[in-house]
Amino acid sequence: MVRWKAVWLCLLWYIALTPFTEAGLRDQVFERVLPNGLEVILLENHKAPVITFQVWYRVGSRNEEYGKTGLSHLLEHMMFKGTEKVRPEEFSRIIQENGGRTNAFTSHDFTGYFENLSADRIQVALDLESDRMQNLILREEDFQTERKVVMEERRLRTEDNPKAHLMEKLLATAFHLQPYRWPIIGWMEDLSRSRLQDLKAYYETYYNPVNAFVVVVGDFEKEDLLPRIEQAFGSIPKGVVPNHDRSIDPPQNGERRIIIKREARLPYIVQAFHVPNLHEPDSYVLEVIA
Repeated sequence: MVRWKAVWLCLLWYIALTPFTEAGLRDQVFERVLPNGLEVILLENHKAPVITFQVWYRVGSRNEEYGKTGLSHLLEHMMFKGTEKVRPEEFSRIIQENGGRTNAFTSHDFTGYFENLSADRIQVALDLESDRMQNLILREEDFQTERKVVMEERRLRTEDNPKAHLMEKLLATAFHLQPYRWPIIGWMEDLSRSRLQDLKAYYETYYNPVNAFVVVVGDFEKEDLLPRIEQAFGSIPKGVVPNHDRSIDPPQNGERRIIIKREARLPYIVQAFHVPNLHEPDSYVLEVIA
């Protein structure tokens, strides 16, 4: 169920352009699990000679430990720092030189990386993504630099933003045991204490085929693309399925309220409600209602 929500997010443009009289989206999506556990999800669309290539890892802030928050987002930054084949910051330059764009994001549940390219350049994405899935080099000097970048990002986007600060406190109030109580970017104190060895252990635990899936949408033939994906990723060691925190908050028996006083032009009021989890059918209904 989680996997399908990911597919929906990266195919919104396709849904908008596809008549509802066509076969259901699920029937048009091709899925395959490689022997090393990597899930492959493909959707052909030949309306334009372009593709989007995405690698999603089942790791986000919910996988972090108390006192070590922010590692998921920090590792996202470090994923662009190179391998033995690709020098630091060269990843983005290679994509740009091939007429594409690349970016990444971190959420509570996932970390994702994507390249949007001309369809005839898909091998570039295959080579780069498979390389950094297994060969990322984590250097102390890069770590120190990116940690400062992330800490400054937190100051600008959260600590100096009353609304963002309120939302952060809201989650900390709504959840007492679940890791959703801490922010994706991490607490400032944890970031300042983070160490390179923690990041290396995090990468080795979560960045492997059995904890990832590749999503490709665009102008390709799956009979041609699937063998190329198998060639690029198939030799990467499977890895071990990581443990995920299954903590459940005790029932909430009354309203929880928090008041924060900050300098702001206008007051903010936010209401939040506990709802069924992602595996419940009602989660899709609530998504539409919202």
